[in-house]
Amino acid sequence: MKKINNKNLAEESKKKVKLAFEDYKKFALKGNAMDLAIGVVLGGAFTTIVNTLVSALITPLISLFTSNVDLSTLFITLKGEHCDTLEAAKAAGAITLNYGEILTAIINFIIISIVLFLIVKTIAKANKKDEVVEEVTTKTCPYCLSTIPIKATKCAHCTSALEEQK
Repeated sequence: MKKINNKNLAEESKKKVKLAFEDYKKFALKGNAMDLAIGVVLGGAFTTIVNTLVSALITPLISLFTSNVDLSTLFITLKGEHCDTLEAAKAAGAITLNYGEILTAIINFIIISIVLFLIVKTIAKANKKDEVVEEVTTKTCPYCLSTIPIKATKCAHCTSALEEQK
């Protein structure tokens, strides 16, 4: 009798595991979950592109106007000896406030938000063009409520004379 109970218990456990796996599969393959996963992966790739764009293009252009200052290396020494470069301050063990990294992050955010705005605007414009405006070709007879052609002056169903619509 003990074997039967163990066998039943094992079968019940298998059923529970199978049901849990099916529930997980339904969740994971749901459209929203897959869209979110794809969005996260694309977001990571997009972030890399934007960071490279900022460090390779935007920061050098800003440096032209700020006497060759690289924004990401701007800092204030809070405690410890003052050093000329961020690397030297870190090597000396000084506590620094790296406000240049914050400025770089803000520039990244602005660039990402502008690009996303342009993408969403382009997609919305493309979706708007895809919408087909359907022309109204029928109307409802006010007497018998049948559907008749819009240009009809007499109802084909109840033979009522219809007023011309202007």
